[in-house]
Amino acid sequence: MVANQSNPPYATHQVENQPPPLENYDVYGSDRCLGEAVRRNGADWAEPRLKELGALAGSARVMELRRLANQYAPTLRSHDRYGNRIDEVEFHAAWHELMAIGMKAGVHALAWSEPRPGVHVARAALAFLMNQAENGVCCPFAMTFASLPALRHQPDIAAEWQPLLCSGQYDKRAIPAGKKTAVTFGMAMTEKQGGSDVRANSTRAAPVAAGGPGAEYHLTGHKWFCSAPMSDAFLTLAYSAGGLSCFLVPRWRPDGSRNRFFLQRLKDKLGNRSNASSEIEYHDSWARMVGEEGRGVPIILEMVHHTRLDAAVSAAAIMRQALSHAIHHTTYRSAFQRRLIDQRAMQNVLADLAVESEAATMLVMRIAHAFDQGDDAEQRAFARIATAITKYWISKRVPEFVFEAMECHGGNGYVEESALPQLYREAPVNSIWEGCGNVICLDVLRAMQRNPEALAAYLAELDRARGADRRLDRAIDDLRAALADDSDPEARCRRLVERMALALQGALLVRHASTQVADAFCASRLDGERGLVYGTLPAGLARREIIAGSWPNLD
Repeated sequence: MVANQSNPPYATHQVENQPPPLENYDVYGSDRCLGEAVRRNGADWAEPRLKELGALAGSARVMELRRLANQYAPTLRSHDRYGNRIDEVEFHAAWHELMAIGMKAGVHALAWSEPRPGVHVARAALAFLMNQAENGVCCPFAMTFASLPALRHQPDIAAEWQPLLCSGQYDKRAIPAGKKTAVTFGMAMTEKQGGSDVRANSTRAAPVAAGGPGAEYHLTGHKWFCSAPMSDAFLTLAYSAGGLSCFLVPRWRPDGSRNRFFLQRLKDKLGNRSNASSEIEYHDSWARMVGEEGRGVPIILEMVHHTRLDAAVSAAAIMRQALSHAIHHTTYRSAFQRRLIDQRAMQNVLADLAVESEAATMLVMRIAHAFDQGDDAEQRAFARIATAITKYWISKRVPEFVFEAMECHGGNGYVEESALPQLYREAPVNSIWEGCGNVICLDVLRAMQRNPEALAAYLAELDRARGADRRLDRAIDDLRAALADDSDPEARCRRLVERMALALQGALLVRHASTQVADAFCASRLDGERGLVYGTLPAGLARREIIAGSWPNLD
């Protein structure tokens, strides 16, 4: 007998014990720590802008844009259909919409377009939110933001590019910059034989005429990594007669023809897949020298200093997004007749993640505040060393953090339909980009040796928290002793920078965080009462209160 098709004999199961999607929520309003940091550091005037971007970042629409931008990765179009070389990167429409959202908010240039007290904090907070919408677009935003301090070494070039760089009207067209409403910048430093050792570069620059700062040159060479190759202009390094120098390479020549800037291939990366990275060739590429000849490394390090801030902000934002998903999931998911979030073992994991996330957020916003105080010599020195410390430590902590958040979801966190696999692929990039771990730690050592005022400024920041917690005081004393020990500092550099990061986070938390968060951090990070993985906080801490402080309306 044939079964009645309108009443099948086997009814499907009902979907139960599954959380609703985490969407259409306010990414800014739900983040107490970020909001407090914005207000504490003088950027409360930017809250309307932050609230607008926060609502967008948590919207279902933007989450769908993120999915599409990553599913349909950029492709290289080296030639047009007639055989003409065009060297363009083609993106899905979702990418362009995300770029427009970020540029309208000012993620790429607010610090330069609206200079006022607290503006670096405001821009860092915008980048923090945009990274939770989509990490990939934040690479060209970071490069564009960081390019102007380097360009200012050549005032006439900076004056030419700054108005378009600061524009919030995203323009995706591949046309000469003078015909566009806005531009973005990229960077091309690394070569395959040198890697982080940029002085091993083989690219050569020949002057068109007399040469010198601001003059025209032709560049020939190969760059192994070029960030954001769809950009309108790039800062790069090449050897001229006077040594390794910094150059601006636009995609178009002054006569309106395409520059000889050839995209060899796009990198097939582990993560950050919505964004393009490439290998490029210069063949008599038209360029202009930026700043003093032979001073290319210190000039472009102005750019690197700012992109390192954004790398740390991105890492902290990934933590925050992973934590939000973990708390949301465990609030709705039950096992063994209890919600996951009500189970003590899960509370230990979530509280530990919450403490880590708050410490990271507070640290990056403090660094941004130091950028705002650039007229103060002590704060400039503090930013010089603390940016590298922060970039190293937070970036190192992210992969394990995201993995633990993924594990809070069980198998649901391991499938691509959840947000966690993409976050997990994004997690390592900030540690590798703009200096891998050893490079950063050695840079911290150099900063202490060559700029004693940087170490003094860092220690002064720690001393502002003296007396608030005995465990922090002891950690600061032990750190001072370690800093005074000159036995093989290079071999010890990672452990030293780790201790510097933890002491700085502890100092900020005891001054500005809740008693519960500060206590948990000092007990677990400074006093050694924990294991080697997340979820091993010592007994007696206010875990439930810590979690509730990270997520509003937790019942």
